[in-house]
Amino acid sequence: MPTDQPGSAESDDLADLRARLGAVEAHAGRLALAPPPRRHLGRASLATVLILLACLLTPLSAVALWAKSEIDDSGRYLATVEPLAKDPVVKAAVVDRVTAEIMRQIPVDSLVDAVAPADQPLLRTLLGQLGQTLASGLSGFVRTEVQQLVDSDAFAALWRQVNLDAHAAIEKMLTGQGGGAVEIRNDTVVLDLAPVIARVKTDLVDRGFAPASKIPEVHTSYTLVQSDAIPRVRTGVRLLDLAGFWVPVLAVACAVGGVLAAVRRRRAAVTAALGMAAGALLLGAGLSVFRALYLDRLPAGVDQAAAQAVYDALVRYLRSAVRVIVALGVVVALGAWITGGGRWARAVRRGWRETLGALRGLGGRAGLRLGPVGGFVHRWKVVLSWAAVAGAALAFVLWSYPTVLVTLCLALVLVAVLALLELLDAPERPAGASP
Repeated sequence: MPTDQPGSAESDDLADLRARLGAVEAHAGRLALAPPPRRHLGRASLATVLILLACLLTPLSAVALWAKSEIDDSGRYLATVEPLAKDPVVKAAVVDRVTAEIMRQIPVDSLVDAVAPADQPLLRTLLGQLGQTLASGLSGFVRTEVQQLVDSDAFAALWRQVNLDAHAAIEKMLTGQGGGAVEIRNDTVVLDLAPVIARVKTDLVDRGFAPASKIPEVHTSYTLVQSDAIPRVRTGVRLLDLAGFWVPVLAVACAVGGVLAAVRRRRAAVTAALGMAAGALLLGAGLSVFRALYLDRLPAGVDQAAAQAVYDALVRYLRSAVRVIVALGVVVALGAWITGGGRWARAVRRGWRETLGALRGLGGRAGLRLGPVGGFVHRWKVVLSWAAVAGAALAFVLWSYPTVLVTLCLALVLVAVLALLELLDAPERPAGASP
C-alpha cells in the first residue's frame, strides 16, 4: 500500500525549481548573446559611429587645448620654456653661440689703436706672432664672462624677458610673417639672443675690456626647432588654435551622444571612456615616435642633447594632458562599470552598502541619531548623488589646467561624498516605533 513520502516530494519540488531556474538563466544567456532586434540596429550603429568619432577626436582635442593655451596664455608659455634656462645642455649651447658671435664682433685692431702711435708697430708685430694664442686667450676670457652670466639669476630673468617678448610674436610665428623675438626661417624656429649679447657686452666693458664697447647691436639666433615639416605643422597648429576648445566640446558631445543612443548605455559608457583613453595613449606614443624621428633628421651640426631638451620642454604639457585624459577615462569607465548589472559590480555595491551600513549601525549603538537628516537623505539620495557627480565634473571642467593629481583628488572627494550620503541614508521611523 503506497505511503506518502514528504521528503521525496520536497526533493522533487526542489529539483523542479532548479530546472526552471536553469531554463531561465539559459534563456537570459541566449538573449544576451543574440543580436539586437532590427529596431535597435539603427541606434547601435549610430552609437558606434559617435563613440568612434569621439575616440578619434580625443588626440586632436588634446593638441588643440595645448596649442590654444601656449598661444593665448603667456603665463603657460613661460612655464613651458622657463625650465630651459636651467637646463645644462641648453645653457652650454647658449654659451657656445654667444661666445662665437661676440668673438666675431670684437674689433681686435682697436687694441692697437688704444696705445701710443710710436708703440703701434711693435704691438702689431707681437699680435702677428701671437695671433692664435691671443685669440684663444681672448676667447677663453669672453667664454668665462658668458658662462658667469648664464649661470647667474640674471640669465633666467633675461631668458624670461626674451620669451615674454617672443610670446607677443606667436601669431606672426604661426603665419611666418614679420619679425620679433621668435621667427620661422624656412624650416627653423629661432629665438633672438640679442639681449643676452648686450648684457655680456656691458659686463665686458665693466670689467675694463674697452674694445667690447665697439661691438654693434647683434641679433644672433638660437634654434628652438628645426624640421622640414614645420611649414605643415605650422598650418595644422594654426587651425587647431582657431578651433580652440570646440574640438574637445565636439569630442565630449559625440561620446555623450553615443552613450545615449546605445541600447546598453553603461557598456557604451565604459567603451567610450576607455576608447578615448586609448586615443590619448596613441597621441603619447606618437609624440615619442616623432621625437625620435625629429632628432634623427637634425643636421649634423645641431646639438642633439639641446634639441632633445627643447623638444621635451615644448611638449611637456601636452604629455601631461595625455596622462590626464587616460586617468579621467579610467575613472569614468570604473564608475560606469560599478553602477552596471554585472555579477562583480553587484558584489562591489553590496559590499559597499554592507560596510557603510555596519558603520552606521555602530554609530546608532553608540547613541548617534540622524533624525530628520537621515530621512531627507533617504528620500533624495539619488538626486544628491547625481548632484555630487555633476559637481565633480564641473570642478574638473572649470579647473584651469587639471593634472593627474587633481583628477584623482576630485574622484576621491566624490567617493567620500557618496560614502557620506550612504552613511546618512536612514529612513525616518514611524511615530511610536521602537528604535
